[in-house]
Amino acid sequence: MTSLISDDYLAQQRHLHSTSEYGIVGFKWAETVRLISQSGRKTILDYGCGQQTLKSVLGPAFKVACYDPALEGLDDPPEPADVVVCTDVLEHVEPECLDAVLADLARLANELVLLAVHTGPAKKILPDGRNAHLIQEGSRWWMRKFLDHFEPLKSEWYGGKEFMAICRPIKS
Repeated sequence: MTSLISDDYLAQQRHLHSTSEYGIVGFKWAETVRLISQSGRKTILDYGCGQQTLKSVLGPAFKVACYDPALEGLDDPPEPADVVVCTDVLEHVEPECLDAVLADLARLANELVLLAVHTGPAKKILPDGRNAHLIQEGSRWWMRKFLDHFEPLKSEWYGGKEFMAICRPIKS
C-alpha cells in the first residue's frame, strides 16, 4: 500500500499546525453534515480534522471521531464511520499519495463521504517554501479522481474556488 503521508511532509504539517491558525474551517460544513447524517447515520469521522471545529459546532448530539495525522493524540488510524467528512484536506495531500488517501476514505466510509476541496492557492506557505495547497486543480479534475473510489450523488461549485461532492464509497 502506498503511504498516506511521507515523513518529511508530516513534519512540515506538524510545524504548520503548531505555528499558525491551521485546520480551522471544518465548522462551515456543519449544516451539510447534519443534513446527510439524518436517516439513522450515527457515526461521523472528520478525516483531517485540524482543530476539530466541526465536532465543536455539531456538539454532543453527534458522535464525531476526529483523525489528523499531523496532530498528536488525533493521529491513531481511524475506525470506519457511517459518514466520513474530508473538507479542506485533499488539496494538501502529496500528489503521489492522493490515490491512497482516496482509497482510505472509501474504506472508512460505511455509507457516505463529504468531500470539499479548495481549488486554488492557499494563503499559507509550507516551511520548505511550497504553497500549502499542493494540488491546485479544478472540479473536473477532482471529479475524475473521485470516480475511481466513489459514486457521486451531489456536487456543487462555490464561487470558483471551492468544490464539494457528496458520494457513496465504492467498495472493492
